[in-house]
Amino acid sequence: MISKEMTITEILRRYPETLPILQSYGLDCYDCQLAEFEALEHGAKVHKIDLDTLLNELNAKLAA
Repeated sequence: MISKEMTITEILRRYPETLPILQSYGLDCYDCQLAEFEALEHGAKVHKIDLDTLLNELNAKLAA
C-alpha cells in the first residue's frame, strides 16, 4: 500500500507499474534528485494535485 509519507523514488522502486499514473498527474519528479527525499504528499502539494485522489488511483492500480 502506498502512503503519503513514501518518497516518489520509494514508490517507483517498489511499484514501478505506478509510473504511468505519476506521469499522468505531471509528477515527473522521478527524474529529479529530490525524488529520493520528496514525500508524495509534498509532490502533490507542489503540483496542486488532490492527494486523496492520487493515492486512491495508485493503490487501486496495486489492487488490480
